[in-house]
Amino acid sequence: MTQLDFTPRPAAAPRGRMLAAQTAMEFKLLLRNGEQVLLSLLIPLLLMFFFNLPLLYSLGTPRRIDFVVPSIITLAVMSAAFTGLAIGTGFERKYAVLKRLGATALPRSVLVAGKTLAVLLLEVVQIALIAAFGFALAWHPHGDPALALLLVVLGTLAFGGLGLLVAGTLRAEVTLAAANLIWLVLMFAGGIAIPLDKFGTAGQDVLRYLPSAALSDGLHAVLQHGAGLPARDLLTLVVWAAVAVPAAARWFRWE
Repeated sequence: MTQLDFTPRPAAAPRGRMLAAQTAMEFKLLLRNGEQVLLSLLIPLLLMFFFNLPLLYSLGTPRRIDFVVPSIITLAVMSAAFTGLAIGTGFERKYAVLKRLGATALPRSVLVAGKTLAVLLLEVVQIALIAAFGFALAWHPHGDPALALLLVVLGTLAFGGLGLLVAGTLRAEVTLAAANLIWLVLMFAGGIAIPLDKFGTAGQDVLRYLPSAALSDGLHAVLQHGAGLPARDLLTLVVWAAVAVPAAARWFRWE
């Protein structure tokens, strides 16, 4: 007869299992948050419809929708991975949710990765809705969709790292104000609402290295103009991600 061993084995779960569980929980929490769903899913669709109205100013392109869709995808990624993640995490710190997580075996790096992956899952839903609405408005994408996907993933890492860095180092009220202010600056100075060529040569040389400009410019190059590998934009996002994600994991405070 086989004897069962009930000896306790106290130890932390493997990091892969912790990451999967944390990602699943964060994704469920995102979907349960009505304000987050509104910000992430509904507002980009409304903006896409609004910016495609023929009564608005010309965007310098014969097909407005071809410019609008990459811009809205960039805005959706920035809203979910930076603003929404920063504000949500900031208030989790304020209400001691993260303090309780800090008392467990969950490392800060796994928390940062779990939140970022949950946002990436949310963006899959976002982009599917945006693309479907774009096709309904006669959007004709060009280029390799794998390059667009790579840009979105790198943009998510960059914005997610920045959002968690802000949320993990500032008070919740300061995070709320800072995240919204930075979001506005990145939207208007990053080629999302206004093409970068409207800022002149000198302005473009500086603004194109913003993460929002790199993501927007790369998506426009691939999806609107059918360009090949947008090396400069990819490298810019890699640098932002390589700096922001480790910094968030290093300086993130549980309370």
